[in-house]
Amino acid sequence: MDTRLLRTFAALARTGSFTATAAELHLAQSTVTVQIRTLERELGTRLFDRLSSGALPTSAGRLLLKEAEDVLDAEARLHATAAATNGDGAGGAVRGHVALGAGESLCASRLPGVIASLRRTHPGIDLHLHPAGSAAAVEGLRTGRLDLVLLLEQEVTDADLIARPIAREPLVYLAAPEHPLAGRAVEWDELAGQSFFVHEQGCSYSDHLVRRLLTLPGPPPRLTRFGSIEAARSCVAAGLGLTLLPRATVERHLREGALAEVHGPPIPPVPVHLTHHRRRWTSPAARAVADELTRLMPASG
Repeated sequence: MDTRLLRTFAALARTGSFTATAAELHLAQSTVTVQIRTLERELGTRLFDRLSSGALPTSAGRLLLKEAEDVLDAEARLHATAAATNGDGAGGAVRGHVALGAGESLCASRLPGVIASLRRTHPGIDLHLHPAGSAAAVEGLRTGRLDLVLLLEQEVTDADLIARPIAREPLVYLAAPEHPLAGRAVEWDELAGQSFFVHEQGCSYSDHLVRRLLTLPGPPPRLTRFGSIEAARSCVAAGLGLTLLPRATVERHLREGALAEVHGPPIPPVPVHLTHHRRRWTSPAARAVADELTRLMPASG
């Protein structure tokens, strides 16, 4: 069986769209359609229901998807082993492609230096960085689109994942320099009724802050959620309210005076968990990246 058909099957199951699958795999949409029909013919069963809203895996498709992913996993192991031997049976430098998922704050603040170091220490590894929130990153591990992810979470409890903390991100309350709370030490009661611009739902430290704010007596705070840290930071810099962000994402803004710290109630630093899927094979290249992240992330902080 042509494993390209299985790769298209897995991608379509993940995206639910022939158009998105074609774009991801750099194929014509008609090619995706032909490949799925070919695979269905070979397996003797319908894998997808074609709906106006997209492609939905059938019960048989959901059952066979895991088997297809196992075959693709075995194929990846075969290629990695061949690459590691450099074609002559002798071990060589680690080579391969690694897809790493991480939140926007880590991508912007911590990972550029880590990636630069990796290129020096492991030039044969092609590292692809995918900015993603926690939910999307976990889904990427499940589908095999991501090999490793960095999760900003107090704990990772998903039984399918293996996670270990490798660093901690200090958090800071922020306001515009002219805001009445800028530079002040404040308690929760002074934060009640303020406007807050926070990261999207699913961000552990933002969710913790929102839950705490909503328990305060008096008028509820005005909360605006953004999918982009830059958007929240810009609103705060414009004097529209407060936010809570990892300090690493705003060091330059604090130095330049575009933002000011508010000395609010303590919120513990959020751990950075290096995470992979329990059932999926971790390639030598991914293990090398994991080792480097473990070594370099605390230093980068």
